[in-house]
Amino acid sequence: MSYLILIILGFIAGTVGSLIGLGGGIIIVPAMLYLSTMTSFFHDVTPQTAIGTSLLVIIFTGLSSTLAYMKYKTVDYKSGLIFFIGSGPGSIIGAYLSKLFNAHTFSVWFGLFMILISITLMLKAKAKPVNKVHKGIIRTYEDESGELYTYSYRIFTGIAIAFFVGLLGGLFGIGGGSLMVPAMMLLFLFPPKVAVATSMLIIFLSSVTGSVSHIAEGHVNWLYALCLVPGAWFGGKMGAWVNKRVRTKTIVLFMRVVLILIGCELIYQGIFS
Repeated sequence: MSYLILIILGFIAGTVGSLIGLGGGIIIVPAMLYLSTMTSFFHDVTPQTAIGTSLLVIIFTGLSSTLAYMKYKTVDYKSGLIFFIGSGPGSIIGAYLSKLFNAHTFSVWFGLFMILISITLMLKAKAKPVNKVHKGIIRTYEDESGELYTYSYRIFTGIAIAFFVGLLGGLFGIGGGSLMVPAMMLLFLFPPKVAVATSMLIIFLSSVTGSVSHIAEGHVNWLYALCLVPGAWFGGKMGAWVNKRVRTKTIVLFMRVVLILIGCELIYQGIFS
């Protein structure tokens, strides 16, 4: 039964992560920490184990999603590789810093981070992209209806933001798309579908580098990962399929509420348990 729970958890995390570009760790990490308090099967889960195992699983979510989005031609490979110059080293540093957390401290900070992500998703829904003169690297994208989008970014700015996102991804095991997607849309004017698809490419690459560091530190539970990966792989494909066909406003709204509730619960546990 416990193995089935992990398979289902992987599928849900992969689907939601791929659908809105979050990566899935934002679901896997708190779920594993919660399960560790509910059943003896997960008694050995620590914050570091949850983070390291989550990042390893996100490799497969990111790869599965990227391959699916490649078919829809929404991945901006050039921008993804440029941003990885920042997110790759950031994920390695974040993985190293994660071992400084104990269980209570991690619960508080991760809870605060989840609330921050919820606020970020709210701002993304309400804010309008900045008016800008296109400078630096200028890219274009034509959607299915023939509408042409133009977006741009300066290399240093893009790499700096990606470094920060990668650091948080390695630190909390969440992939980092929750911050990267809004930045790409609001600051650089990426079309939403291109932002999500390219974010999954960045998440895939950053999770590889972050996972190597966590594996070296002994933070990965291979049995849990083996159960999570199949669900995450098919969930990643499912999320990309749904993203192509439906509006995601309702799902994002649901995610915002869930993130706030889980964040508050984690903060409460970290302070009072």
